[in-house]
Amino acid sequence: MIKFFRLMTAALGLVAFAAHAQLTVEITGAGANRIPVAIANFAGEGLLPQALTGVVRADLERSGLFKLVDAGPAQVPENAAIDLNQWKERGADALALASILSVPGGRYEVRMRLYDIARQNKPDGMIFVFAPSTMRETGHRIADFVYEKLTGEKGVFSTRIAYVSKAAGRFELKVDDADGQNPRTALRSTEPIISPTWSPDGSRLAYVSFQSKKPIIYVHSLATGAQTVVANFKGSNSAPAWAPDGKRLAIVLTKDGASQIYVINADGSGLSRVTSSSAIDTEPQFSPDGQLIYFTSDRGGSPQIYRVPAGGGNAERVTFEGSYNVTPRLSPDGRTMAYVTRNGGRFQIAAMDLATRQTQILTDSSRDESPSFAPNGRMILYASEIGGRGVLSAVSSDGRVRQKLSGQAGGDVREPAWGPFNPQ
Repeated sequence: MIKFFRLMTAALGLVAFAAHAQLTVEITGAGANRIPVAIANFAGEGLLPQALTGVVRADLERSGLFKLVDAGPAQVPENAAIDLNQWKERGADALALASILSVPGGRYEVRMRLYDIARQNKPDGMIFVFAPSTMRETGHRIADFVYEKLTGEKGVFSTRIAYVSKAAGRFELKVDDADGQNPRTALRSTEPIISPTWSPDGSRLAYVSFQSKKPIIYVHSLATGAQTVVANFKGSNSAPAWAPDGKRLAIVLTKDGASQIYVINADGSGLSRVTSSSAIDTEPQFSPDGQLIYFTSDRGGSPQIYRVPAGGGNAERVTFEGSYNVTPRLSPDGRTMAYVTRNGGRFQIAAMDLATRQTQILTDSSRDESPSFAPNGRMILYASEIGGRGVLSAVSSDGRVRQKLSGQAGGDVREPAWGPFNPQ
């Protein structure tokens, strides 16, 4: 095995994981020209079991794109008569007001109004109706609304992340809110689980499990918990990656010898081979348009990233700088490729502009792996190691904003994957 397999098999080394309840977020850095925004305490918030305003503020703050302006202790309803000049004098370029009401069926309604003070536009309004059990999700949706109106791009606060942990001798496939809170266990196993990846519609996770004492690729329904075997061929079945249509997966098989890339239907039918080389080809990733598959190979003598037509054909080398570049992951717009590079003996996350081939090292740690783009392309989630334990971190695609999501009580987490936008 060549050295780059250290990254794709880290979970197979039986690295010690520890139990944790949820992730905590530590933010360093900030984006340029942060937008000063005031989020007034929501009127009627006492009706709720937990403060909704705090969820919205925390989301916006951790994005690194907003600077929170002190709105004071008062609860201000969304229809209150306000003097925007006073808020401007307090340094706010935007102001969010909201009222919470009880509605029939044991649910609540949030009526919101967002003022863009800097542009002097008419306020934008929105109404959210929710059950108590989806209160945090509603807070994330409100933060997404503010984010999109003020930046012009979709927010990802209401999306989810998946990752692998181990607790009490069991590997767990976890699904959390994008802020690392509200953890749910999708799957437990006494054997390793690796390489989780989201279906484009967010309803399923493909992953590799060793529950049958060999690597087998499964698809797991988050709604029903049902497992479908996708690939259980002779040898290793690994590295699933969804096609944009959600009907197929690129996978890696050794059934014919060395690791090669194949495409298979999500129900396990229709297997076709994509690469045919004497090298080790692994870690496939579809381009957003589904036309290309990016992958890692040592066919040139060292681990580098290549791409090939999804139907098979001649492979083209993508990375040339350095002797170790692995784990290609494409941004949602297809313009940027995140990957792991060895830089001065350290394994770090890099980003390449695929049009110009210019690259930038985004992280300053030494054992980074498993990059995964947020669905708006703004942030990259990845796994790292600090003090001998695994943590999840995130960095903005320009390298300015960094976050560390760490488990409680010294928890150890790996194999992150950022989910798609949730259907509204």
